[in-house]
Amino acid sequence: MYKVTLSSKDIPKKWYNIAADLPVELPAPSQTEEGQQLGNLPKVFSKGVLEQEMSTERWIEIPKEVRKVYKMIGRPSPLFRATGLEDYLDTPAKIYYKREDTSPTGSHKLNTAIAQAYYAKKDGVERLTTETGAGQWGTALSLACSMLGMECTVYMVRVSFQQKPYRKTIMQIYDGDVIPSPSDKTEFGRKILSEDPNHPGALGIAISEAMEDALQDEKAYYSLGSVLNHVLLHQTVIGLETKKQMEIVGEDPDVIVACVGGGSNFGGAVFPFVKDKIDEKIDCKFIAAEPASCPTLTKGEYKYDFGDTAGLTPLLKMYTLGHDFVPPSVHAGGLRYHGMSSLVSLLVHEGLVEARSVKQGDIFKSGTTFAKCEGVVPAPETCHAIKIGMDEALECKKTGEEKNIIINFSGHGMLDLKGYDDFINGNLAD
Repeated sequence: MYKVTLSSKDIPKKWYNIAADLPVELPAPSQTEEGQQLGNLPKVFSKGVLEQEMSTERWIEIPKEVRKVYKMIGRPSPLFRATGLEDYLDTPAKIYYKREDTSPTGSHKLNTAIAQAYYAKKDGVERLTTETGAGQWGTALSLACSMLGMECTVYMVRVSFQQKPYRKTIMQIYDGDVIPSPSDKTEFGRKILSEDPNHPGALGIAISEAMEDALQDEKAYYSLGSVLNHVLLHQTVIGLETKKQMEIVGEDPDVIVACVGGGSNFGGAVFPFVKDKIDEKIDCKFIAAEPASCPTLTKGEYKYDFGDTAGLTPLLKMYTLGHDFVPPSVHAGGLRYHGMSSLVSLLVHEGLVEARSVKQGDIFKSGTTFAKCEGVVPAPETCHAIKIGMDEALECKKTGEEKNIIINFSGHGMLDLKGYDDFINGNLAD
């Protein structure tokens, strides 16, 4: 079976909340003695997502209005068998990939953008502010706001703003207001620019600007594209659909791989399976693939840190490189983040999830190989998962094991061709 599809009636009716099944209690958010970080949350987040952020209920109902839009954007997404890649690698492993790139904006990000915009609209706000790295999240939220009749302001990391000009164009098509960050629109942005007028930007800085903007406008909320519990909750539609598709195939997964920046597509893909591993129903390895240039899980510390550079967010227990860390300007802009989801961090710390880092040259090599074998050009972020998935398949070639490997294909790379062009022409720095 080379393509496994589900009907619209198979769209999950509930999100899965792994907070109900963690092996140890998740450390609670905190704040500094002089700070108001926790007090800021009700000012910038909707009631709906704040309830989900703190919830330990195992299943949370997906509103029918959100499921209706999920259907409009093409959920459930298909699961493909990568037979061309299997043949190229000459591996006995079976490689599957979950096609989140089939959404209108080309990635998994709409799964939470729609939900967050819905809850914000329900509260009566008129505008959402946010950050974006590569632009996938900003694009998704711009579309979600447009569909629900809201305004959207996107602070885009400056180096990605320059590297990916057409991502800005798509956001503008959806009426998104796109601002390169650091900017002169916020106090914190002006502070950064006064210290370095040519600062390349970072997701932590863009988050600070978007939060500051929302805090100063009572008709606006802030929306985050990854990291927080409610974001990963919304993404579990990916893993829940994949479970049904693997049941149709009649196989259990042995390895599931996804890239990690803040952790949303990874958590969405693996969390429903993590519970099965905890319950000893499956024996599956979960691998989080991150860039070697921003090795949050593989070289960061597990401690409390801010999610943004200015310290406006609460302190979260997570793996972090430090909230003032500015990662190199690699093309995988969606993975250039100093911290990691508290949920993913806890699972890594408890040994349920394995983390590996990948160099930029290797991921583009893997991406071009995948494209030639399967016909789909992956986003640089997605290439990290593909590289590790290929490594696992080649290990099966050595051992003769017929493992089932699932790669979460988080997004396509049709607007990331500058990176591929640099790779093909030998101009890509590692």
